[in-house]
Amino acid sequence: MVMFIKINNKAVPVYSDEKNKKKYNLLKSAIDSKITKGRATIKKCLDSIISIEIVGCEAILHSLNERDSLALSLY
Repeated sequence: MVMFIKINNKAVPVYSDEKNKKKYNLLKSAIDSKITKGRATIKKCLDSIISIEIVGCEAILHSLNERDSLALSLY
């Protein structure tokens, strides 16, 4: 299933196996928190993000540069 989230005025696709509104809301709040209070590596990843994949209780943030991709815990 594909949903979209807006990050830095850019629509980013969010891929997930299941339609779970709770995980989507947790992802949105975690990303909003990281944009304001995150470290430089997280902000660098969010600046070049191309897609997000939710696997279990983690969100994999894929960026243009493979080295900038990271995993973010939702719980």
